[in-house]
Amino acid sequence: MAMSTGGNSGGPMSEINVTPLVDVMLVLLIIFMITAPLMSHRITVPLPNANPKTPDTGYVEPMDVALKQDGSMYLNDAEVTEAELKAQFAVAASKTPQPEIQLRADKDTEYRYVRKILADAKAAGMVHVGFMTTGKE
Repeated sequence: MAMSTGGNSGGPMSEINVTPLVDVMLVLLIIFMITAPLMSHRITVPLPNANPKTPDTGYVEPMDVALKQDGSMYLNDAEVTEAELKAQFAVAASKTPQPEIQLRADKDTEYRYVRKILADAKAAGMVHVGFMTTGKE
């Protein structure tokens, strides 16, 4: 608390010193004055308007591939053999846009089964593969 040096009272001063507050506010004002022009874009580009009522025609249902511990494979919840799965990959690879393969494997499955499915998908020309997992236990 500042002490009064002038006057006859001799008691403590009850006024607030606003000089530091003004200094901080001036620094903030200068910072905002410098950064505000940087926030605007110099090049204007006409952006397209989105119509939320129009359905997305590019969506393709993903291929759900499940792999059990013993190596048995399921495509969209139907059991398939390796040859059938290769044929389905070849058909899906020819589609535009390609569907995504969502691979769900048992946590105790040997990696060689997963590697075989990935190799078959790559050989067929599939490019989108996702691995499905569960959250933390």
